[in-house]
Amino acid sequence: MTKAGDNAAAFAARFGVTVKALRVYEREGLLRPARSGSNWRAYGRAEEERLTAILALKRLGLPLARVRELLTGFRGDLDVVLSLQERALTQRQAELGTALALVRAARARLASGHPLSTEDLTQLARTAAMTDTTWTPELQALAEKHYTPGQIDELKARKFDMADQQAIAAEWAQIFADGERLRHGDPASPEAQAWAARWKAAVDKFTQGRADLWNAAARFNADARANPETAAQMPGSPEVWAFATQAVKILLAGK
Repeated sequence: MTKAGDNAAAFAARFGVTVKALRVYEREGLLRPARSGSNWRAYGRAEEERLTAILALKRLGLPLARVRELLTGFRGDLDVVLSLQERALTQRQAELGTALALVRAARARLASGHPLSTEDLTQLARTAAMTDTTWTPELQALAEKHYTPGQIDELKARKFDMADQQAIAAEWAQIFADGERLRHGDPASPEAQAWAARWKAAVDKFTQGRADLWNAAARFNADARANPETAAQMPGSPEVWAFATQAVKILLAGK
């Protein structure tokens, strides 16, 4: 780091974030980089400490508004922030261990030729909720890139109760589980095409059959999966998504 501080690209690279994320944090009042004589942003020691605290609090699943509240008056006391993160990660470790055991048991049941029961699906729905990733600035930026402001407002206005959320999570958990079993086969096979129809039906519930939302969702998912940083935050394995792309393409071509 130079005496004046890093530029945005160098600073973002050192911390494993994107320049877009830095801009989001700055817009939210979380980072206030100095400005050089030519008005370039310069990130120094104070920004290093604040970004460390921001990322620690974000990993706790806190929205940016809450992070901003917690960092009001922040004077570099990272130990307080890190102690919160340590406790949360310890709890998270236990939750993930339980979730992983449930998913492995469900896959073993499917591999043995047994369907998942209602209880299995309920457990998987809870697992999906427990392991759900936070909506990061990178994903927010992609949403703003691919969805229009009107589409975003419409999606935010949709209301789902807990039962709806669990049913949606359970449905996708079963689709992804079946996709893991089918992805080694022929996407044009009758079983794969029946699975593709279920995939498309689940997507149609989100898009409500509208081409504009379908296309926006397709662009968002493709962009998110092309970047390793955001791909890790997306549900389902890349192999299942690739198989779904082939299978749905064949399904639509046959209509």
